[in-house]
Amino acid sequence: MKALHLVRHVISVVPEVERPRAKVPFREKLLWTSCALLIYMICSNLPLYGVQRARTSDPFYWMRVILASNRGTLMELGVSPLVTTGMVLQLLAGSKVIDVNLDTKEDRVLFAAAQKVVGILVTIAEASAYVLSGMYGDVSAIGTGNALLIVAQLSVAGLVLLLLDEMLQKGYGLGSGISLFIASHISESIVWKALSPTTVDLGRGTEFEGALLAFFHLMFVRKNKFLALKEALLRQNLLPNLTSLVSTFFIFVVCIYMQGWRVNLTVKLQKARGLERPYPIKLFYTSNMPIILLTALVSNIYFISQMLHKQSPKSPFVKLFSVPVGGLAYYVSPPVTVLGMLHDPFHALFYLMFTLTACALFGRTWTEVAGTSARHVAKEMREGGVVMKGHRDTATTRVLLRYVPIVAALGGACVGLLSVAADYMGAIGSGTGILLTVTIIYEYYEAVMRENTSEFKHLMAQM
Repeated sequence: MKALHLVRHVISVVPEVERPRAKVPFREKLLWTSCALLIYMICSNLPLYGVQRARTSDPFYWMRVILASNRGTLMELGVSPLVTTGMVLQLLAGSKVIDVNLDTKEDRVLFAAAQKVVGILVTIAEASAYVLSGMYGDVSAIGTGNALLIVAQLSVAGLVLLLLDEMLQKGYGLGSGISLFIASHISESIVWKALSPTTVDLGRGTEFEGALLAFFHLMFVRKNKFLALKEALLRQNLLPNLTSLVSTFFIFVVCIYMQGWRVNLTVKLQKARGLERPYPIKLFYTSNMPIILLTALVSNIYFISQMLHKQSPKSPFVKLFSVPVGGLAYYVSPPVTVLGMLHDPFHALFYLMFTLTACALFGRTWTEVAGTSARHVAKEMREGGVVMKGHRDTATTRVLLRYVPIVAALGGACVGLLSVAADYMGAIGSGTGILLTVTIIYEYYEAVMRENTSEFKHLMAQM
């Protein structure tokens, strides 16, 4: 018996979103997508009941933007359980640890149910770990009842997020919930840090938190305009400045430009009497998956390091591998500032090499896991009667092997390089966050264009 068949015993009690019985109109998809986003935004601003006010800095601050997480709210966990579950099960299926044949309907249903069950379990496990690690205060201080209530709140919120993601992916909306929530959270962070009206006083007088508002305010109130401009461009103390804003815009432009890099292979359609058309292989062949997988890996390393450090701070093993400052978790996280990078160049170099290598490996591996490798694509082409121009139909795999593995690894490395460059330039929202936002927005743009084209063809057919 397959391990996947164990899910049959619980599949009847697992909540599920039914597939639409007919094609959902584009306007209705926009409505459901907007509703899902609205629910997420409400949950990300609803505070958890029963927590103590945090007296320390947030150890997961730099990861929250990437994981669509908001501290102290129902969206404390963000999309971390969903990403972790998807990553683990896809890797297990791709490496044949789990015997699953996605060409059969039964295995597809069981695998989707397994993802949901594991996602719920991971959510409960992460919620429990957050409570036990003291994120909301010592369990003895907040009480067992409040601790269980916090776990319940986080678990229910995680289940709601899982169902919203399933609703969008089954055709009621556009794209996936994970991508939508990440993009909206990062966009909100960028807009807030550019236009935040919140004022602070750090010894230089009152100034705005938002970079643009701070620039106009400083230019208006300071007599020395040169010093005012310098302060607006380079102000520190973790406040956003104009340099960070310009860097963010620059990375956005570069990412959008690189989205168009591709290799066009000419294919022939045997069923259409040899009709030729281009088959594009994009540089970002695996899209943003390498950076999402890297983020999930690093976030779990960082979270485990926090737990180990809290339990055994003096252990040599913990100091070597898990301490957030000076251990593995420290070196796989980006330098906080440019001065920090110059002060510890080994950290900057290690982070660069780790990110490039991990993204390249994830990009190459993901093609096998997601069914987009040269062998999988060649098989789909043969079944669809598509062949490479100038080659026999048996040579399709060999031709694709010249491009797909290299493009997948190179594209992953380029995504990692852009992410590191954005981190080193001090871009708002972190390099990883900007990469995710640009690729997600670009995918939504392509999805909207496809939907509009499909609607237009449908109207023309009716006429």
